[in-house]
Amino acid sequence: MSELIIEAATFRQVLGNYPTGVAAITAMTDAGQPVGMVVGTFTSVSLDPPLVGFLPDKSSSTWPLIEAAGHFAVNVLASDQTALCRQLAGKGDKFADVEFTISRHGLPLLPEVIVAIECRVHSVTDAGDHYFVLGHVLGLEAKREGDPMLFFQGRYGGFADLG
Repeated sequence: MSELIIEAATFRQVLGNYPTGVAAITAMTDAGQPVGMVVGTFTSVSLDPPLVGFLPDKSSSTWPLIEAAGHFAVNVLASDQTALCRQLAGKGDKFADVEFTISRHGLPLLPEVIVAIECRVHSVTDAGDHYFVLGHVLGLEAKREGDPMLFFQGRYGGFADLG
């Protein structure tokens, strides 16, 4: 039986029907500059040892800077942080006028996020046109109550309680 050829546009359109959370991955370069990227592929992987994962695109210009840093923070964005999300997803100086604090592990943490998780790079695995990055969790904190930012069908939104 031969494999079906899946067109990229079809793949993206169909899987766009699965909502994902939105997180900003941040790190500090050796030169002391904050770097960051937005991902919709963050997930919990293992409790023992504590591992999380995300999948940066191989064409990302930011991922090599984060990988070289060896450590990163996952900042889970809230639904009211669309402007921050768009800035960090853009080109140029992503941290222009963005407030952040430096964690005890030397990582830039964004303000008003839902969750902050500090990690060291555990492994990087080739995964087609992406990498699968596992991070060993060094510390984590729920920062505030709030509605998480979601990405669904090409748009940002929030959670609706069906209560």
